[in-house]
Amino acid sequence: MDNVEETKLKELAGWLNEGGIVVFTGAGISTESGLSDFRSPGGIWDRFNPAEFTIQRFTASAETRRNFWQFYHENWKVSQGAKPNKAHLAVAALEKMGKLNAVVTQNIDELHQAAGNSPEKVYEVHGTMWKVGCLSCGHITPWEGYYEILEEGKEVGDCSQCGGLLKPATVSFGQSLPMDVLNEAQDLCSRCSLLLCIGSSLAVYPAARLPEIAKNAGAKLIIVNREPTPLNGIADLAIMGEAGEVMSRVMALLE
Repeated sequence: MDNVEETKLKELAGWLNEGGIVVFTGAGISTESGLSDFRSPGGIWDRFNPAEFTIQRFTASAETRRNFWQFYHENWKVSQGAKPNKAHLAVAALEKMGKLNAVVTQNIDELHQAAGNSPEKVYEVHGTMWKVGCLSCGHITPWEGYYEILEEGKEVGDCSQCGGLLKPATVSFGQSLPMDVLNEAQDLCSRCSLLLCIGSSLAVYPAARLPEIAKNAGAKLIIVNREPTPLNGIADLAIMGEAGEVMSRVMALLE
């Protein structure tokens, strides 16, 4: 890392020390835990067609539902052994230091909680892959039973409570984000002193509007990502690099 980047890390460490932080994360924070992101070469959408996974197709087509469950069968298989990486641990350390107000994540992997962030401080705007919900009555159940059904080559049935369609508790294309979570996330971003974006392309709305809300309310906006994002131009600081390396170096300066 060159001197310019080192100066950026020192500047970020100084700002983090002031507290009032909301961390906003995308798939790029979890790639170092062995999880594919969605849009990079070799990512999930290289292997599955996102156009097939809209909520409209899911509710209308039994074949789409079978493909969707096969997608999650694979996703569960490769994801259940994933462990938090250095970037997740850095975010959890910020909470332990009393600097962190909240984590708002586009991720569905629950690695922030596994790293040690308090579940009540983690706002999952795209849901979680580790629960299954009924689209009709909202009944929520753990994922493991459905994984076993799929491992046996069987099909997932309907909701035991009301007979409605079951679906992993994640937000699909065309499906509304959970408004209570999104509203709370917007409120947190409007009141934070600093919004730290880690590993997000900042290309998926409405979640990607949150950094704009924070910036417009007077917060500092910092972006840590492997690639430039559409919001780099309004950021107070943009650091290009792997999330784990960048965040571990910043935390070393902070501690």
